Amino acid sequence: MKVKNTKRYLPEGKHVMMGNVAMAEGALAAGLNFFGGYPITPSTEVIEHLAKRLPEVGGCCIQMEDELASINAVMGASLTGAKAMTATSGPGLSLMVETISMAANLEIPFVFCDVQRVGPGSHGPVTAPHHNDLGLIRFAGQGEFQVIALAPMNCQELFDLTITAFNFAETYRCPVFILSDAYLGHLHEPVYIPPKEEIIKRVIKRELPQDYSKIFSYKNDETGEFIIPKPPIIGTDYYPATSLQLPHNTIGLPISNALAFMEILIEKVNSNIEKISITEEYRLDDAEIVIIAYGLPVRASYRAVDEAREKGIKVGVYRLITIWPFPDEKIRSVVKNTKAIIIPELNYTGIIAEQVERVKKRETPIIKIPKVGEIHHPDDILNVIKEVSK
Repeated sequence: MKVKNTKRYLPEGKHVMMGNVAMAEGALAAGLNFFGGYPITPSTEVIEHLAKRLPEVGGCCIQMEDELASINAVMGASLTGAKAMTATSGPGLSLMVETISMAANLEIPFVFCDVQRVGPGSHGPVTAPHHNDLGLIRFAGQGEFQVIALAPMNCQELFDLTITAFNFAETYRCPVFILSDAYLGHLHEPVYIPPKEEIIKRVIKRELPQDYSKIFSYKNDETGEFIIPKPPIIGTDYYPATSLQLPHNTIGLPISNALAFMEILIEKVNSNIEKISITEEYRLDDAEIVIIAYGLPVRASYRAVDEAREKGIKVGVYRLITIWPFPDEKIRSVVKNTKAIIIPELNYTGIIAEQVERVKKRETPIIKIPKVGEIHHPDDILNVIKEVSK
């Protein structure tokens, strides 16, 4: 018996939610039909919540035997036309990368929530945050392809940006990641749920196209534009005769021009960076010092900026919500006349600081503020601001 989706949307208004639950509810609002996963701290609440909620809306939540089975089940579900997702943490992500690269090759859309914890290895402090998976996510498998990764900073955004992630997956047919962490996933905060009608307007549905002649993305040789057809659905006429993990043409047949194939996988995303790259500016109009932050460190950065401004220091925050693809031109423009760049990250090496280093002026200093397993206090950032402003 088919279950009507009467419970897919929560009642309009404010709800107090755990971050992992807010992300799961955002996925449901986006049309999630299938979740395949394996429990791992600190993401376990995602599968626990969806094990109850998905059957209520006619969907399917399966605990697989391991992470390898989980990601392969997600790929299979997506090919049937389901909106599919998994959630895990670093060790699980490490096991899933081969199938992620397969999905990129075959342009199978899915959403991946990574609730990051301290690494490397499998047995770090599993309830402490560490934004150490950013590099692995960027190159999530063998070969070359482009991914999209979004970094929420609160529970509200875990709900909202998960809807955005599903829309990106449908539009660009590539792996899309939600970058959460052990603290953010376990925070409890108010989340405003919009009216059902408003959510429905925001969501891109999985639909069959009018034209069945081209199934995989391609480059229009006359205009140079990258065309991304709707995702194929197995069991319909809109499905390739073959799905080989080889460089292939628009109907799935192998081709010898691997370079042209790589260009399509990468540039179909990069050529749309203005649509994909989401950023925010905070008190940047006259800033001489720029903080570049993402995720939880943004919260401490805002407080530090407010306190520094009270002392007459001209500093602001440039917030990255979309991490990958990295917005080179936006960053270059923001920091071109700045006195110094401060980058607080929940990792030791400064994964995003390395990206900023690529695009900034050579003489502009970058001051990294690393933390692992604990979040930044505003004073950690304020003290650096004071030192730089002298």
